[in-house]
Amino acid sequence: MTQTSDNVTWLTQEAYNQLKAELEYLSGPARTEIAAKIAAAREEGDLRENGGYHAAKEEQGKQELRVRQLTQLLEHAKVGEAPAESGVVAPGMVVTIAFDGDEDDTLTFLLASREYASSDIETYSPQSPLGSGVNGKKVGEDAEYELPNGKKASVRILDAKPYQG
Repeated sequence: MTQTSDNVTWLTQEAYNQLKAELEYLSGPARTEIAAKIAAAREEGDLRENGGYHAAKEEQGKQELRVRQLTQLLEHAKVGEAPAESGVVAPGMVVTIAFDGDEDDTLTFLLASREYASSDIETYSPQSPLGSGVNGKKVGEDAEYELPNGKKASVRILDAKPYQG
């Protein structure tokens, strides 16, 4: 999982390997595939009205942006261990909170970089209002964070366990 501070991103070895493999694929085989798509579309003729060409160029732009993001992330990455099960909220942990202390109104989420967002569990960044509010708190403690409308909200930390991915 990740923890970002001063442009350093902490990654588990598994996460680092996964991101490095994605970068290698995008920098190699994927670049070749998109270049072939662009070349094939270019051969179809007039580029002004060639939807396949424009779609391939847009895909290429998105792919190159992802390559730059991954390159920067991995350049500043430090590989370390997943957090210990200490009962203290930290990046890389699955956190369960109760809104306004109401144990019936709960939310369970992964506190991590958006690189780990998945359909399995909702992910909040440590830099998000909720993420920064709960980060460093212990199970049983209350945390406060600012809502988009400027008001404060209170939550109680019910559980914090290392993400098992």
